[in-house]
Amino acid sequence: MNIDGKPYRTIWLNADGKSVEIIDQTKLPHRFETVTLRTLEDAARAISSMQVRGAPLIGATAAYGVALGMRVHATDEALDQACAVLAATRPTAVNLRWALDEMQKAVRNQPRDKRVAAAFARAASICEEDVETNRRIGEHGLGLIQAYAEKKGGERINILTHCNAGWLATVDWGTALAPIYRAHDEGIKLHVWVDETRPRNQGASLTAFELKAHGVPHTLIADNTGGHLMQKKQVDLCIVGTDRTTANGDVANKIGTYLKALAARDNHVPFFVALPGTTIDWSLADGSAIPIEERDPGEVTHIQGKLADGTVASVLIAPEGSPAANYGFDVTPARLITGFITERGVAPATPNALVTLYPEHRKVDAA
Repeated sequence: MNIDGKPYRTIWLNADGKSVEIIDQTKLPHRFETVTLRTLEDAARAISSMQVRGAPLIGATAAYGVALGMRVHATDEALDQACAVLAATRPTAVNLRWALDEMQKAVRNQPRDKRVAAAFARAASICEEDVETNRRIGEHGLGLIQAYAEKKGGERINILTHCNAGWLATVDWGTALAPIYRAHDEGIKLHVWVDETRPRNQGASLTAFELKAHGVPHTLIADNTGGHLMQKKQVDLCIVGTDRTTANGDVANKIGTYLKALAARDNHVPFFVALPGTTIDWSLADGSAIPIEERDPGEVTHIQGKLADGTVASVLIAPEGSPAANYGFDVTPARLITGFITERGVAPATPNALVTLYPEHRKVDAA
């Protein structure tokens, strides 16, 4: 992604080979700043405070967090402790657990003096794999958008998205936004409806920031506007991301996704979920078992914004002392999802379609 003409990823190893740099997403869109992670604790804090967020990027950051921890102590106990600390930061996104498992496999059986190098090497490869995976999601999603655009005879196609599943949620490209970037770059006339995505406003602060930087036509809307636009035939399809998808195709994504899927079904609007295979939790049969993160109520009672004098401040928008609940995610049942856009192709949201794409996870009946 280009920022003022300079290409960036969301996370990278610094030239010293000992520290990691991230884009501080809590400062966007008003300030573009990077933060240096030097320790395991820095990485854990970056994930829990949402300086980095989005399931794939959380996984990549956790991988580097393990590597940073190995620099201090390269024992089995230190490896276990690092993984435990990082696993506790965000309970819903399954990529976190996947990345930690990958780091365990890469480091555990190495001689003590080779563990640090092995950890940094696997963290780097996880990042590269994520970029390639998302590029492929973009390719498969491009074909989908082209098909819908052809149905409209070349008229502008309107896509609604929720939360942020762009390059800022991954190492690069993004999931739900990758097809949109590809379609825009191919010259397809399109426009994106961007849900603000309360309470942290990832749509307003991150998705709109990304699309503007890339030159993609878009309009920011309040979260409850999507249903109205669908009724008025101003949405041709929805594309969202996911933090965890179960074996039957149920999807956990940012709170409010379920309501968009209901509105889409009622108005016959196709509803797609873009995801890498690493976001599928094959151990869970359905979405009822997905842990739903409950975050600080202050994210609901306060909002961050830029004041008239240019300062960025957190402002109380609720009565002093009013209690608030802050559920980070909801679960959209597979029956409401038109299909999945993955790095291996586009498929219906069914258990059989998922294992057809990922046959290595097909359960073999005991003889």
